[in-house]
Amino acid sequence: MLFPAPAPALHDIMDLRPYILHCDDALIVLNKPAGLAVHPGPRTRTSLEDGLASLRLGRRSSPTIMHRLDRDTAGCLLLARTADARRWITQAFEARAIAKTYHARVVGPLDPAEGMIDAPLAKISSAGAGWRMLVRADGDPASTRYRTLADGTIELTPETGRTHQLRVHLAHLGAPIVGDPVYGAGDGPLCLYARALRIPRRDGTLLTVEAPPPAHMA
Repeated sequence: MLFPAPAPALHDIMDLRPYILHCDDALIVLNKPAGLAVHPGPRTRTSLEDGLASLRLGRRSSPTIMHRLDRDTAGCLLLARTADARRWITQAFEARAIAKTYHARVVGPLDPAEGMIDAPLAKISSAGAGWRMLVRADGDPASTRYRTLADGTIELTPETGRTHQLRVHLAHLGAPIVGDPVYGAGDGPLCLYARALRIPRRDGTLLTVEAPPPAHMA
């Protein structure tokens, strides 16, 4: 079931129905807008969780968010509508059977134009600068496959799911994401969005859902 309505202004976010890209008995895929946190935090007054009740769509309980996107990253976000769906989606994520594709615009070309980034990531923090991720030999393994499209957009397929992985990996190659205030060129909105999800269903079929680019990347 598709809901092709245009995305509303961010101040109307408590009703998340216009952001639905796909909905069936088990799953919802949302087109999360940039600037909205998925979960609340110490300095986050409003998050996507505040609008989950609008996605009950006739059910008694709200759907469950199955993964996360950074606050400033737009695009495909997967939710489960039933307990059974939560279980098999969790298993699919653990088996790396759910494929995520991201699109980004970066500062400068990548050389080579496509390849695999294998660079372990570690979290560091300080009282003055807060926390951030960096490439470090003693970090957790992290791998990202990338390729440059004809229009210069970088297509990214993470093979692991580390915090800020795509942003740090591209900065590590000397091509930070446009608009990234932490790892590179922080002038304007972050030019990164979750382009597509490919989800294996319980019946053996494959569900592919794609999100249109956010306005600042279109």
